[in-house]
Amino acid sequence: MTSTKTKILAISGSTRSNSSNFKILKYISNSLEPNFEVEIFEDLETLPHFNPDLDTENPPKEITAFRNKIINSDGVLICTPEYVFSLPGSLKNALEWCVSTIIFSNKKTGLITASASGEMGHEQLLLIMKTLEAKFDDATQLLIQGVRGKVNAEGEIVSEETAEALQNFAENFKNQFL
Repeated sequence: MTSTKTKILAISGSTRSNSSNFKILKYISNSLEPNFEVEIFEDLETLPHFNPDLDTENPPKEITAFRNKIINSDGVLICTPEYVFSLPGSLKNALEWCVSTIIFSNKKTGLITASASGEMGHEQLLLIMKTLEAKFDDATQLLIQGVRGKVNAEGEIVSEETAEALQNFAENFKNQFL
């Protein structure tokens, strides 16, 4: 019997273990069950630095594996912090490896920036994903400011407003697949 679950690749823009962004992806994963199978990609730091000379028909094996995860998913979720008013370098690096492809073209995507401020990083995330032709709209993107006071060490959302925003986000993301 084949699985009828919708496959989602979730990418945390933070390389910190058990980061707020990872916890948010876990929270959303639980909100999407039981019809969704969510894989959280935790290997951003293993991807080689983007180099156009290596972006050939035979890119590094780590890049091929990463791209295949995107290709084989029905949708992608990205939750990232903002570092120095921008995206973390590791996430930007991963996305740069996708520019020469069409793997994000019309891919159903959910975008969350969860950081202290996050406004500029969120703008950049939206611009990059629009450039990659990912499919998202206002209902499937979210900015969570002051995230450290909204998610506790156990991964529980302690802000009622944030929990409601994440539930709405998860519902809107899920509805893309119905």
